[in-house]
Amino acid sequence: MTYAADRLHEDVAYVAYHFHWPLDAILDLEHADRRRYVAEIARLNQQAGGR
Repeated sequence: MTYAADRLHEDVAYVAYHFHWPLDAILDLEHADRRRYVAEIARLNQQAGGR
């Protein structure tokens, strides 16, 4: 199964925006790790009442 390019771009933008990591560092993450970071950022934002 392949990961949709649009979803990958969304994940990369989300992590880059919140963590200020470079593109290469985010793309080097395993898919599951990247999804965990996306989920954790969303959780933290929800706790803070933010985006």
